[in-house]
Amino acid sequence: MNRNIFIVLLIVFNIAIDQISKVIVRSSMTPGRNGEIDVIGDYFQLIWVENQGAFLGMGSDMNPTLRLIFLLILPTIVLIYVIYYIVKTKELDRLSVIAFCCIIGGGIANVFDRITRGEVTDFFFIDLGGVFKTGIFNVADLSVTTGMIMLLFSGIFSSKKKKAEETV
Repeated sequence: MNRNIFIVLLIVFNIAIDQISKVIVRSSMTPGRNGEIDVIGDYFQLIWVENQGAFLGMGSDMNPTLRLIFLLILPTIVLIYVIYYIVKTKELDRLSVIAFCCIIGGGIANVFDRITRGEVTDFFFIDLGGVFKTGIFNVADLSVTTGMIMLLFSGIFSSKKKKAEETV
């Protein structure tokens, strides 16, 4: 498959999964803790909240001008640059391309929400009995986080590969 078509399809897939999940949540749930759904007991729940901030609500208490700059304008500029970077940088390994596509897709999905709704729909909540607990997040946040983890692995693998090649 053509590399650029692969990039576009993967980004669109990430956006679509996020937006479809948000439509389902908004059409079938009640906002807040009163409408929570236990998926796996208290460990994994669906709780619908509307978030004016960034990941896990960060920045929701900023004044509207700063929120516009830091949560809409700057992310849009960064996303455009990252798209340009992955299209132009042909040396990127497949894992890095997939990781960047996840980051871009998740970023675009949340920016789209901020543009069209003024806030982002979040609904996943994980609490592993005090060992690990998240805030409420969405599929786009999951895509961005997964992409970042994949980039870390890609960097680790490529540095090990370079060291192995240098010793040969």
